[in-house]
Amino acid sequence: MATGGGGAGGGRLAPGDAVTIHLVKAPRPDLRYPASVLADDGTHLVVRAPWGKAAIRDMGFVRFEPGDVWTEHYWRDRWYSVKEVYDAGGALKGWYCDVTRPATVTGRVVVVPDLDLDLWTSADRSQVLRLDEDEFLASGLEERDPEAAARARQALDELAALAPEGFGPLIGR
Repeated sequence: MATGGGGAGGGRLAPGDAVTIHLVKAPRPDLRYPASVLADDGTHLVVRAPWGKAAIRDMGFVRFEPGDVWTEHYWRDRWYSVKEVYDAGGALKGWYCDVTRPATVTGRVVVVPDLDLDLWTSADRSQVLRLDEDEFLASGLEERDPEAAARARQALDELAALAPEGFGPLIGR
């Protein structure tokens, strides 16, 4: 059961709580999917969610498939999320990181405004790929909100700097 209120940062969620992750993708359609809370310290929220599509999504550098499990790390004070991607057998495929505004929690909904920049790091850390910079440029964020755009680029640089060593210290491993 959730504790606390649902203000800007929201209250803490309890392990086992069912939540909805709401990725705000404007102007593209938003993405909503169910997840289960693993931990929440009031700043760092960890949830687990299955790959929510029946079809395989081949990104060229990784395939997301039915049976994959995502352990997702959100922060209420950071401009990114880190998602550990595991195959159906429990082997780590890698980390998919989204540059976002800090997450907010309202009731049982985790709202994460996506800023279009992403980073992929393979499990062996041999591949670190910056993704979707074209979408970021096309979003117009740099013109509409230069401060947010600068924070987004800073977040991507921070993630890229962490990637060669893995994200263990950041995500509590």
